Amino acid sequence: MDLATIIGLAGCLGMVGLGIITGGTGLLTFVDIPSVLIVVLGSWFALFTFSSISGAFGIFSILGLCMKISTFDEKGIITKLMAMSEKARREGLLALEEELEDLEDEFMKKGLRLVVDGTDAEIIRALMETELSQMQGRHADKIGAVNMWGSLAPGLGMLGTVIGLIGMLKNLEDKSALGPNMAVALITTLYGSMMANLMMIPMAGKLKSKDGAESKIKEMQIEGVLSIQAGDNPRILAMKLLSYLEPADRKAVETEVLKD
Repeated sequence: MDLATIIGLAGCLGMVGLGIITGGTGLLTFVDIPSVLIVVLGSWFALFTFSSISGAFGIFSILGLCMKISTFDEKGIITKLMAMSEKARREGLLALEEELEDLEDEFMKKGLRLVVDGTDAEIIRALMETELSQMQGRHADKIGAVNMWGSLAPGLGMLGTVIGLIGMLKNLEDKSALGPNMAVALITTLYGSMMANLMMIPMAGKLKSKDGAESKIKEMQIEGVLSIQAGDNPRILAMKLLSYLEPADRKAVETEVLKD
């Protein structure tokens, strides 16, 4: 469970709620079911036009990804590639075939399978980079759907406000109802702004960050696979792979993989 996402959502909503309470207005004043229907459900149904039935329903599982911590085990990947590099230099590339069955990472497994089969390096790079770009394309579609929901919500909020104002203007003779009706009309704009700025835009940013982290790992694996095929010294291979890590992480992993 990604505590940062939970803390962020709870903290934002908490600060808004605290601001309402300390401002002398009760929280129930800001609860309006028609506004929820217009902003939340209205903007969600608009996603059917933007995407598809499966895409609109799939948005919830996409948002769920923000609640999960993505771990890629960089140290394990580097250690495994170094071990395979050492074995390939001692026994030849064909000796790696028996190692592939125990390899759980399908992306790296496919690349090493091509190496064992004697595929040209340029073809291996092209195939692996194509798979990487396809993954990035799928991620971009998911991030785009979240961003779209975030951009639709304020628009639906403004639409709800206009609907409320029209109803208010039709009853101008009732002076006592003008203030309350105006407040209700503005709640939809508040809901749309909160939905976009407290939820959708930050979540889209987190998904983009996750995409960047996974893409970097796969780029590292591509370089590792090609380095093994080229017969690079395992220490040279390790230095190549470590360059993909953040300086703090690099220091910690370096002491382990280059300790001999």
